Order: sequence, then C-alpha cells, then structure tokens
Amino acid sequence: MYNIKCDVAIVGGGPAGLAAAVSAKENGAEKVLIIERDSSLGGILQQCIHPGFGLTRFKEELTGPEYYSRFTAKTDELGVEYLLNSMVLEVDSENKQVICTNSEYGLTTVSAKSIVLAMGCRERTRANIVVPGTRPAGLYTAGSAQRLINRQNIMVGKKVVILGSGDIGMIMARRMTLEGAKVVMVVELMDYLAGLTRNRVQCLDDFGIPLKLAHTITAIEGKERVSGVKIAPVDENKKPIKEKEEFVECDTVLFSVGLIPENELTKKAGIEINRVTNGPTVDQYMQTTAPGIFACGNVVHVNDLVDNVSKESEVAGKYAAEYALGTLTKTVKEVAVQVGRNVRYLCPHKLNIGDKEQKVTLYFRVLFPENNVVLRALDGDKKIAKKKELRVNPGEMCSITVDALKITSNAITVEVVKEA
Repeated sequence: MYNIKCDVAIVGGGPAGLAAAVSAKENGAEKVLIIERDSSLGGILQQCIHPGFGLTRFKEELTGPEYYSRFTAKTDELGVEYLLNSMVLEVDSENKQVICTNSEYGLTTVSAKSIVLAMGCRERTRANIVVPGTRPAGLYTAGSAQRLINRQNIMVGKKVVILGSGDIGMIMARRMTLEGAKVVMVVELMDYLAGLTRNRVQCLDDFGIPLKLAHTITAIEGKERVSGVKIAPVDENKKPIKEKEEFVECDTVLFSVGLIPENELTKKAGIEINRVTNGPTVDQYMQTTAPGIFACGNVVHVNDLVDNVSKESEVAGKYAAEYALGTLTKTVKEVAVQVGRNVRYLCPHKLNIGDKEQKVTLYFRVLFPENNVVLRALDGDKKIAKKKELRVNPGEMCSITVDALKITSNAITVEVVKEA
C-alpha cells in the first residue's frame, strides 16, 4: 500500500477544497494535500460556464472556470499538492487517515494531522421525489444536462419542462433556450421561488419562460422517449388537485428539486449528522464532532453562492491548520445554537467558546418569505445582535454576526421577526 504523510488532507478539489487549501497554507500548514476523484480540480464549477460568480469576493462577474482558476493559481503559488484520479473509500477519524484508490499508486493511505471534508453535494433525482409514470428516455437532473451540454457538447432535448425553480434549473432554462430548445415552463411545488431572485429575472423573465408556482408534475408519459407530462396545481397541503390536471407536450424533463450533501464518508467515519441539513454538525471553527476533522461548503449545508462557500471554507482551512500546529483555541464553554421563529436551521450548529476574542457569523435559511423583518440573536432574553432586512426568502442565505465572548448562557437563539 502506498503511504503519504501531510499536515492537512483535504477531501475534494472543488471550490470548497481549494479555498480551504489556500487558507490552510496561509495559516502555517507546511504540507497541504488535496485528494480529488476527477482528473482536474474545480469540481462542479468546471461545467458552470455562465457568468455570475465572484461578485462578492472579487467584485467582478466571472464564469465558473474563471472563478476556480483564481484559486488554482494561488494553490500552485503556495505549493499545495494534489492527488488526482483518487477515489476516497474511507476517512478514519480516530487515526486521521484517508484511504483511497489512485490510478497510479493503487490503494493509498494518506496520514494527516487534520482533515477537511469538502466533498460537495449531489442532486435529488426523480426517484428521490417519487414522480409517477413511465420510464422513457429524456429524463435528466439539471446538473447532468448541464454537464452534457457544456462539457460534452451533447444536446439533451428540444422541448423541455423543468421541475423545480432551484438556481441550476433556472440557469439551465436559459442555457437550453440559448441552444435553440423551447423551454415550455418551469414548474415549482412551493408557492415561492426556490432559487435566487436574480436568476428568475435573468434566466426566466428575460426569456419569457413561464414559472408556475404551487404546481407539480403528476405523471410522466412516453414509451421510448418522453412525449409529455401531466401538470396540476397543489393545495395548501401540497396535494395535487387532480380535476385541474393538464397535459403538457415535451420531449425532455429536467429535475431541479434540491441538493443533498455528499456524506457517505462522513457517516461511515462516525461523525454526527444534522437531521435538517444532512451535513455534519460543526462548530464555529467548522470542526465536526470528531476532533481534528473539519468540514466546509455544500457537504455541510447547501449554499446558494460560491462566494459563501469560499468564505466558510477559509474558516475550515485556517482552523485545520491551527489544529495541525497544535495552536487551536481550547474550549472553555460550549454554547448550543437554537432556531427561533422562521428559521429552518443554523450553521454553525454550536459554539465552542475559547479565551480569544471572537466574532462568529451564523448562516441560516428561513422557512417562508417575509418582507421588512429583523434578524435577532438572543442570549436568553438579552438581545446580542440584530440586523434589518427588506426581504428574506428560503432560496437565499441569511446571516447574523455575534460576539461569542459576550454570551453568558449555555444557548443562543436566532429568530426572524416582523419589524415593529
């Protein structure tokens, strides 16, 4: 068995892994190794040839490849090492080892002082949401269709219905239109948009693509190829109203119905999984319940902006380096982080407060849209942070920053309330 030793091992070479690697290097880790299953770095951004990346971080509008190339240039400059074409089989959290198969070395063990999990996420499929009907050709997840068109130059269909108003679904509505296909409609189960408002404007409204909220596909029809779908509105319990069902002709259906953190390795390592996000439970250092194992990006919780992924991953990289160097702050008190009104989940999930001054940003998604609200963090009955927002939506990440050293109780609560 081939053996490699390093200070920080990073599983995944997408935007999260790259940002964590740069941060680990910049914070003193001598040998940082990225383990990536693909033949090149960049992850999902390799197929995201559309603009819209980097507006927050670089103050520029970049394509996906332009965005990740900024990081690969930095990792090359800093001397980050790569192990490409390597499929990770297991993460041994107790012994800090990553076991993988490599196309050149065969079975390989990477021994590290700390490990960062940055495996990203995968798409929900038709099977995950149980759409009834036949099983013809022409059914794709939005991401697989994006890869076929953008990286393999394969057109997937001519007349398209998209289920789900997630960002990738709306982006693919525009992409298919630009390639000459007819996007008949985008169908969304909820009565509000699942993705970013800017994507609705730029990808649907600007191209005259209709969005049917509070609707769903009730059946897929077709023998060898999709011939059409049945669409119906849903009631307040999300149950289809069958008497209002209609047939829509199409030859292709794209599913943009949510993402799932890629956490088989995390679960196998015995790391605690949050039941809402399906990602590992982490503290403000992005450290999991296994000491020395950190996680970041979409493997923790699904972000809407890659800029957020990079920022969060820099935190993981920094503290993974500190752990490897033996300088990570010792915990003085653990504080639980609790959801309040109109908050679906919070990340980090807990705070391990040390003796150093520390501002902590809590990221979260709301349960339903609201206008003119105040985000509040409460330490018992004491208000320790607040922030006004004109609008909140489940498809867009919210955040609030608290001073961890000012927390006096064993739990804080974050809530969204209507402005008085």
